[in-house]
Formats: sequence, C-alpha cells, structure tokens
Amino acid sequence: MTGPPPPPEAQDERAQSEGARDDAEVVAQSLEHPELFARLYDQYAPDIHRYVTRRLGDGAADDITADTFLTAFRIRARYDLTRPNARPWLYGIAGNVIGKQRRAEVRALRALARTGHDPVAASWVEDSDSRVAAQGPLAGALASLSAGDRHVLLLVAWAELTYVEVSEALGIPVGTVRSRLNRARRKVRSALGADPAFTLDTTEVA
Repeated sequence: MTGPPPPPEAQDERAQSEGARDDAEVVAQSLEHPELFARLYDQYAPDIHRYVTRRLGDGAADDITADTFLTAFRIRARYDLTRPNARPWLYGIAGNVIGKQRRAEVRALRALARTGHDPVAASWVEDSDSRVAAQGPLAGALASLSAGDRHVLLLVAWAELTYVEVSEALGIPVGTVRSRLNRARRKVRSALGADPAFTLDTTEVA
C-alpha cells in the first residue's frame, strides 16, 4: 500500500538533491567522456557570469567566466566527489580568477565611490542615473575591505552561498567564514552609518 504523494516542497527538495548528486557524477564521468562537462557549464555559467559582472563589469565577465570553466575542466580530476554540488567549487575557481583582477576591482570601486558613476556598476543596474549613484557609499566601503573579507561578503550577499558553501569554495573553516563576514559587516556598517538603503543582505542561507 502506497501513501499519499509528498508535498510540493518535498518534491522540490528531492529534485534539487538529485540534481546536486548529478554534479559529482558528471565530473566523474567527464574524466572518460569530456563532453559531459558541458552540462556543468550550461547549469552554472549564467550564475557565475552575473556574479563576475557585478564585481568587475560586463566587459570582463565573458573572459573570466570562460577562464573559470576552462580551469575547472583542467583540474576536474581533483574534484572532491563526496561533494554533490559543484556550485561552491566553481565560485571558488571564479574567485581565484577574479583575484588576479583585484587591483582593477578596487580601482573601479574607488572610482564609483568618488564620482557616483562607474561603468562596472552601470553594467549591472537598470538605472545608471539613480541606482548607480546610490551605490557610491557602498562601493567605497567595499573598496576598504581586505580581499579576503570582501570575497566572503560578496559570496554571501551576491552569490547567495551558505556559510558552509563559502567554506568549501575558499577552502577555509566555517569559523573563518563567520569571522571574516562579521568583520566585513562591521566595516561596511561603520562606513555607511545607519542608512538602510545601503545594507547588504548577508543573512545566512539555510
């Protein structure tokens, strides 16, 4: 005798879990069938591209996204197959590639903080006259962070990774993620004051 079907929420969770399990399987199978790795690109490249665009602008996003997946393909034999979801791994690789452009990112953030307008921000907001100008104080606060603190903050706020996923992406303990995030929050809040318009949503995702 069969029971009633699970509620939609449970079905969605099961589907996500099954999809996640496929990531490790795809990586493993791609060692003998390299063309299968394209499935990860199809699934995650749009997210990586959006994240890179927010950090470095549209002009750099195509190349960095491509470099991220080329690097992932080259080192896929080192992927931890016990981790069913490849998303944190890919964000970690993207972060390493972005790190090579750290000076460009900081220059862009400082320019935005100084002028209220910058092509990087203009490439990911809809209204470059009002919303970009509103990002000026936030850009200055982000530019003041260390590379490590900024990376953790933006992985949580913009990539919407959980603390555990950030830990996997960066290869650091969860406790270090929390301490870096708390330090970054304090600096951003201090720089921005109490204005809620510039508050980054860094609530931990369950």
